[in-house]
This record gives sequence, structure tokens and C-alpha cells, in this order.
Amino acid sequence: MANFHLPPIGFGPGSQPDEDGTLEYMALPSGMRTYSPHLPNVADLTSVAPALATLADVAAACDMCARSGQTADFDLSRLEKASRALIAETLGQGEVSMRLRGKPALMVQESVFAGVWLLAGAGVDRIEVAPVPGQSISRAFTAAKPARRTLVPRGPGVVNAPPILAELLDKSASHIAGDLPHVVNLTLLPHTEEDLAWLAEALGEGAVTILSRGYGNCRITATAIAPIWRVQFYNSQDNLILDTFEITAMPEVALAAKEDLEDSGARILEVLEAIR
Repeated sequence: MANFHLPPIGFGPGSQPDEDGTLEYMALPSGMRTYSPHLPNVADLTSVAPALATLADVAAACDMCARSGQTADFDLSRLEKASRALIAETLGQGEVSMRLRGKPALMVQESVFAGVWLLAGAGVDRIEVAPVPGQSISRAFTAAKPARRTLVPRGPGVVNAPPILAELLDKSASHIAGDLPHVVNLTLLPHTEEDLAWLAEALGEGAVTILSRGYGNCRITATAIAPIWRVQFYNSQDNLILDTFEITAMPEVALAAKEDLEDSGARILEVLEAIR
């Protein structure tokens, strides 16, 4: 019998794995962090008056930073336990966290109010209002692992890393404060695993690591060569979807924008008004 006389395959009862008609869909991305207002329950306002005053000052600093770029610091170490707890509960935890190596080592956590940062370390307990904490820029390229540049031996499999390094070194040397970021997109360039390992050795490792959690994750790592950053984007299934180097003082994804600071100041005042 000729093939075209045979009954079609893949049709009719019993040909499909599920006979009840239920469709199975691929899991959709989930876990996006969004802001939801939280109002602390305060029984005695007089006992936390320093905290309320500090939060009002933080709101004013947000507005000032949005208008003029002026940053502000607030020392929390002298607050009483109740006031410190109220500030922690009010500010919560936002999308961006940082690890800053050095003395003292610092852990940085953005609050739910963008541009309001909590810094903690040995002898450090403070709030900084800024697009990004100042020390995350000043410490960034202090070498935790020195850059070897072109001195790294080229083993088997190292193919495209040397020209990529040449571009990064050239653009970083000519970068001037205020220049637009220069991006090298590894996702669009042919490379091997050996290329990536070679680049990691050549560029070294800086003192700042940043994680931004939103719709997926973004990991930002300073190299030991200013001002080169490694910026990697992951989807909600933790698969790497974009891998880049950025030559800039601080990648934009880590910065709180002017509009973010304005919004943060207004929302902090709304929370204070509700508490009072």
C-alpha cells in the first residue's frame, strides 16, 4: 500500500496524552516585588517622637535630593530601641541590596522608598538619601582581586576575549565623568566559557556587589578597573538572559531616579500623617 493511503498519525481518540481536554500551559513569570503601604501600629507617639522627627527629615531630604541632587545622612545609632524599631518597620526592605568590602565592611539595603538607603556595619547604623550611596561609588573599583589585564595566559578556547578586553580598556581609559555609558553586550557576541573566565582574570574584582530584585534579578559587580562594571540580568526562572559590561560611574539600573525620590518623600509623609 502506498504511503498516502495510510491513515494519518496523531489524530483521533487515544492519540493524545491527555483525554480530559485540559491544556497545560508553561508557567508564567512570577515573584515581581511591588510597593504596598504598611502602617506601623504605635500605641504611644511620645515614646517614638525622635523616630517620627527623623522620618520627617528623611522625607524633606528626598525632596531636596530630587530638586538639587544634594544627599543627606542620618545617624540612627543614638536612637532608643523603640524609635529604631519604628524606623525599621516603616522603611522595610526594597529591591536593591549591596555588599561593600573595605573597612568597615558595609551591608546596604534600599528601603521600600526608592533612594532611601539603610547602611549597617561595624560602628555604622545610618540612613543615606541619595540616588545611590556615595561609598558604593568611591569604594567600587578598589581591588579585592587584582586585574591582570593582558598578562593572563591564553589557554585553549580563548578566542574572542582579547579584542573584547581591548575595547573595554580603551573605552574605560577615555571615559570622562558625565559621559554616556558604553555597553559591551556579551549576549550578542560569540564567546566561549574560556573567554569569560579569561576576562574575569583580566578585569579582576572590585569591592562592590549589587543585587537588584524586581521582575527577575539583576546582578552588578564592580571590576578592579574603573569604571567597568559587569551587569547580568536573570529572568524569574533564574536563567541568564542578558550579560553585559558597562563603562560608567554606576549602572543606571541601581540608581534611584529624580521621580523616585520625589515619590518617596511624598509617601513617607503620607505614612507619618497616618501614624499621627
